[in-house]
Amino acid sequence: MSLINRIVNLYTMSTKVLNSLAPIADLAIRIWLFKSFFFSGWLKTKNWQSTLFLFNNEYQVPLFPPEVAAYLGTAAELSLPIFVLLGLFGRLSTLALFIFNIVILISYPFLWTDDGLNGLHQHITWGLLMLPIIVYGPGKLSLDYLLQKKCPGYVY
Repeated sequence: MSLINRIVNLYTMSTKVLNSLAPIADLAIRIWLFKSFFFSGWLKTKNWQSTLFLFNNEYQVPLFPPEVAAYLGTAAELSLPIFVLLGLFGRLSTLALFIFNIVILISYPFLWTDDGLNGLHQHITWGLLMLPIIVYGPGKLSLDYLLQKKCPGYVY
């Protein structure tokens, strides 16, 4: 066997192993996104007065009064990550979370300061982690994958 054939065979085996790990990586990304957003929303429910204070004084959400923005933002942080985690309507729910993440970047000027730089980088990282789910779907370890198997015509 020539050296080129050995390299090609090694590459092919490596690719097969990595392809078999892809669903686990997809799930790990969805778990990380769930953890990051859901627990932020959960924290907001623990001290609603503090949440209202932040929406009235720190966050500058366009289009909505602060109290409405507080309810909508908290609802988004509590609901969208569950859909992302389960991989249910994965592309659409992740796209909604992606847009929500952009609204956070626009609405929280502190992120754009030197002191808020770490938070800015976190939101950028989360946004980048969402892109493969939006483009490729939530993967084989998702409810969308099961629905596709059970319901002809369902595309995930």
